Amino acid sequence: MYLLSLLVGKKNKDSLFLKKLFKDKVALVSTIVIFSLGLAAILAPWIAPHNPFDVSTLNIMDSQMPPWWQQGGSTRFLFGTDVQGRGILSTILYGLRISLIIGFLAVFLQALIGIFIGLIAGYCGGFIDALLMRIADIQLSFSTTMVAIIVLSIFQKLFGIAVYNTYSLVIIVFIIGITEWPKFARTMRSGVLRESKKSYVDAAKVMGFGAVRILVRHIFPNCLTPLLVIATLQIAEAIIIEASLSFLGLGMPISTPSLGSLISSGFTYIFSGIWWITVFPGVVLVCLVLAINLLGDWLQDYFNPKLYKG
Repeated sequence: MYLLSLLVGKKNKDSLFLKKLFKDKVALVSTIVIFSLGLAAILAPWIAPHNPFDVSTLNIMDSQMPPWWQQGGSTRFLFGTDVQGRGILSTILYGLRISLIIGFLAVFLQALIGIFIGLIAGYCGGFIDALLMRIADIQLSFSTTMVAIIVLSIFQKLFGIAVYNTYSLVIIVFIIGITEWPKFARTMRSGVLRESKKSYVDAAKVMGFGAVRILVRHIFPNCLTPLLVIATLQIAEAIIIEASLSFLGLGMPISTPSLGSLISSGFTYIFSGIWWITVFPGVVLVCLVLAINLLGDWLQDYFNPKLYKG
């Protein structure tokens, strides 16, 4: 009967979540946009009209073609082509994959580091808590973009562009993950401080459970809600940071473009009338980040009964 009540309760929560999601048009549209773009990125090798990275299929005569509805355009390249003759639609689909991969991996690394430090700081308290939180404060005082610019510039000077292009994705994920963990740590710490005062934690201690089991099996699951909201917003921020770095020439190389590097590669030509190389990836980037942020705001309101009015 207890197991049945848990299943029924979970079912009721899920149905309530979906009901409120469908009721909020902004959150629903944001979810559809995120799902559609994510699915398009996953299926890029199968749905993209061309493989923009297969040199044998590129033709320099196709370069700088306008979108199909303009004079000189072709239905073979619906959104036009870049200076290398690559279809903009295909490069957007492949670039979207890179941007999402960076966003999710960077946030995963942030969460891994931040949650671990937050658990230790909140549960141990005292000197350890003060030390870890002061480190987090120092980390928050530095701009992620500025740190990334300095580190990436030094890396390129020391090891060369060729080595950087090979490991650029890993390096960018590592930098964003390392510099953004305090947001997870502070949230996790406050959750641990709140939950550790509750009776079920005292009961677990009386039963002889160790600190690791109490943290992982009891406290951590009850702190997941705010972490989910932060993770959603951090994905959008990681994508924006990578796009900013790519625009400055320190992000992904043109051989493995993200949305940011696509915008950067076309910005040189935008004032000469070849606007589509930059505008279309820019529109996709804005839609993706805006949808993630709007969904994150809705999740924050939904999980906070004092804020949610739906």
